[in-house]
Amino acid sequence: MIPMPLARIAEITSGALSGMADPRAVVRGPVVIDSRAVEPGSLFVAIKGARVDGHDFAPQAIKAGAVAVLSTRPLGVPSVVVTDPVRALADLAGAVAESLPSATVIGLTGSAGKTTTKDLLARLTARIGPSIAPAGNHNNEIGHPLTVLRAEHDTRFLVLEMGARHAGHIADLARIAPPRIGVVLNVGTAHLGVFGGKEAIAEAKGELVEALPADGVAVLNADDPLVRRMASRTRARVTLFGHAEDAAIRAEDVAVDERGRASFTLCTPSGGAHVALKLYGAHAVENALAAAAAAYELGLPLATIADELSQAEPRSRWRMEVTDRADGVTVINDAYNANPDSMRAAFETLAVLGKDRRRFAVIASLRELGEESETLNVGVGRMAGAAGLTGLIVVGAEAEPVLRGAFAAAEEPPGQGSPDGPQIVHVADAEAAGELLAGWLRPGDAVLVKGPRMMDLQRTAELVLGRVTQ
Repeated sequence: MIPMPLARIAEITSGALSGMADPRAVVRGPVVIDSRAVEPGSLFVAIKGARVDGHDFAPQAIKAGAVAVLSTRPLGVPSVVVTDPVRALADLAGAVAESLPSATVIGLTGSAGKTTTKDLLARLTARIGPSIAPAGNHNNEIGHPLTVLRAEHDTRFLVLEMGARHAGHIADLARIAPPRIGVVLNVGTAHLGVFGGKEAIAEAKGELVEALPADGVAVLNADDPLVRRMASRTRARVTLFGHAEDAAIRAEDVAVDERGRASFTLCTPSGGAHVALKLYGAHAVENALAAAAAAYELGLPLATIADELSQAEPRSRWRMEVTDRADGVTVINDAYNANPDSMRAAFETLAVLGKDRRRFAVIASLRELGEESETLNVGVGRMAGAAGLTGLIVVGAEAEPVLRGAFAAAEEPPGQGSPDGPQIVHVADAEAAGELLAGWLRPGDAVLVKGPRMMDLQRTAELVLGRVTQ
């Protein structure tokens, strides 16, 4: 956080000092929404959620060293009282971004792969100068400004992941820290139920390129027609990445090793270089190309880009985490979230990594798919049932369409086994899945754990690995 006195914070947020707050007291530490993350010099933002009200933890935050609390009411502790803490958080982040004229803001969106691409791009920009990027996937109206507020006077790059839960959301985020480079990965079926169709999703994602200045750069996926079409919606210069021949940054000679890691020739206007990813899954090539395209626009040398991409390992938890147990069981923990596209990519990785091995999967029905929910979940079940598995566990109360698809693909009626098809079982929760799976697995097996975040399936993976999930 750039040091800022409470008087200035109150001015920016249209707030009023309360609780004997000293207007000259300076916030120097991080701005946080979790009282447990408070450090000396912090500003604690009290947000009322569905289950927890941050105002209840204000005394704890002050005791831990917070200079003040951003709150909606006087709390008897040093506070800046505002009408809406989330709006005030955005205003504060906007003021910080405006105070950094030499920093380049890179916005990143897409239906899948945002966090992995963000991690790669943050690594690449760090080779040029001090960079800030979200922890995990802080890409909404709270996480986005919190990331911006981590900037300091010497910050040269802000790599900002931008999620869209409704039309206008990305446009709102772009106003906080206006991007100069915008990267759009893909338009998939995530949140299909919220938007009503892929065209509507594309409309929302395209708000990023519309926010770019005339001297900015739109980095677009040449292989996704809905993304490619966004070129007509921006004043900025357009550069394409992908496998298409007209992509300025493209991949050639793609190969995937026995561990599911891709290698390819990174082709650019400056020539080509070999990249061997440590990330799992062929879909990681798209993420690497997007990051490479943005880094190339920033002037990073091709050799440096290729070297950094080849050295990068997964940074964010529960996204294609591959762990080998001592007995040779391989666990693919991709349980952070799921949509039809990412589910397909995960099963493709399992097929490669689990070749000539017994393979298992733990999945759950997908959410936020609207009117297409039943059809798409049956499709997920068919995908799993036809994946050559020894066993499939479907978790949760809304599993019927997935089970129906899985049994149909395995050519066996519900409730009956087949010596040639997978054993298909429905369980109530992640813990039950972990217990059942632990009994099935033998040395050398491979297992995929994949599902919506709300199903807590990362706990299944941790149970199988003998760890405790916090």
